[in-house]
Amino acid sequence: MPIASINPYTGRVERRFRAFGWVQTERIIGQAHRAAVEWRTTTFTHRAGLMHRAANLLRERQDELARLMALEMGKPIVDGRAEAVKCALCCDYYADHAEEFLADDLIPTEAQRSFISHEPIGIVLAIMPWNFPLWQVVRFAAPALMAGNVGLLKHASNVPQCALALEQIFHDAGFPPAAFRTLLIENELIEKILEDDRVRAVTLTGSEGAGSAVAATAGRQIKKTVLELGGSDAFIVLADADLEVAAKTAAQARMINAGQSCIAAKRFIVEKPVLKEFIAKLKTHLLAFQTGDPLNETTQYGPLARPDLADELTKQVNDSVAQGAKVELHGGQSAPGTALFRPMILSNIKPTQRAYHEELFGPVALLLEAKDADHAVQLANDSRFGLGGSVWTKNVKRGEELARRVEAGAVFVNSMVKSSPEMPFGGVKKSGYGRELSYLGIREFVNQKSIWIAKEEKPAAKKKVE
Repeated sequence: MPIASINPYTGRVERRFRAFGWVQTERIIGQAHRAAVEWRTTTFTHRAGLMHRAANLLRERQDELARLMALEMGKPIVDGRAEAVKCALCCDYYADHAEEFLADDLIPTEAQRSFISHEPIGIVLAIMPWNFPLWQVVRFAAPALMAGNVGLLKHASNVPQCALALEQIFHDAGFPPAAFRTLLIENELIEKILEDDRVRAVTLTGSEGAGSAVAATAGRQIKKTVLELGGSDAFIVLADADLEVAAKTAAQARMINAGQSCIAAKRFIVEKPVLKEFIAKLKTHLLAFQTGDPLNETTQYGPLARPDLADELTKQVNDSVAQGAKVELHGGQSAPGTALFRPMILSNIKPTQRAYHEELFGPVALLLEAKDADHAVQLANDSRFGLGGSVWTKNVKRGEELARRVEAGAVFVNSMVKSSPEMPFGGVKKSGYGRELSYLGIREFVNQKSIWIAKEEKPAAKKKVE
């Protein structure tokens, strides 16, 4: 696929870029390797000063960055500004807490002193997706750079301008140019990069297939990986929930980024006594969302990032309906080959349908009927994914009990699933492994080295000579 910015709203090519060849890529790897030797020796205070500057630049350039996201992948400009500000918060968070998170862990042993140190490992390759083109990158870059590592970014091919804008921000903040570089490369070079011994680890956010391929290559090279893959998050609504709040939040949770979010709620598992009422309320809230030009301040959701993504989502829906799913809210594409996809609701979701097993990456809400709370958890866990989920009930103690039983990396009670710098983010099962964000995220790509200092032998006392 060519490296180009193609506006999904207009179909116009905004910019084209020539992909780097191996010679140029290998030269950048060499520069990054040399930079890593120096960067690891810098102090946390020095790194924090630069990271705070990066945060300030993200805030100062939020309008410009939001415009790029709108043009490249259709994100409404209001949401783009919010994403830039969230990235700034993440930079500030790690600038403030990295030294604390990576402080030596003292371990009581028979030694005079024993502890675990957390040391940088060098070059970390990040393979990132288009749906949150700033946030996905910053939540890797901020902890990696603060830990003393350096980063190479292979971003999605449809958001090259966002990738280069982030590179510029880190450079303008004062980071060594080779400490963070964007690689405008085709996917074919990823394997070759991972085979280079100077590249020590890889983090990927993307599809199940991409994660599997990258993990296999990294495994052959004995390299650490962190994978954040797909999700089909369960949104469990018990009969005692506040239905109005739950339905309004459900619509918001399904429409995050026009439904193109791994942690967007996708499967709405509702107890039978309130299912019809919930569907009616959800339909009302979904219909209230306004679409239009992503550059318009009033637009609440834009087109999907590419027409082929809308085509594939339409096929998933059509196949599921043919297999017995019922359309509760008609929407979807107006015509094949167009990127805009209006919200839909499908009910009567059964295991024989694609919608039951697959991730639907767009604004399609799937309604599943639960006999009771235990059945709801059973349905939630009957998925190969396990990224996020939520439980809605007025009985908070019961909600926490059920949250502990849902197989996912994060479960929220009476709240929409979201990521934040303070809490770890990641999944189980086919949603991946490893964690981003929080103190766990910064410790993923460090050498956790055990250091043991033996007790000094006291010299034997000399015998007194009479």
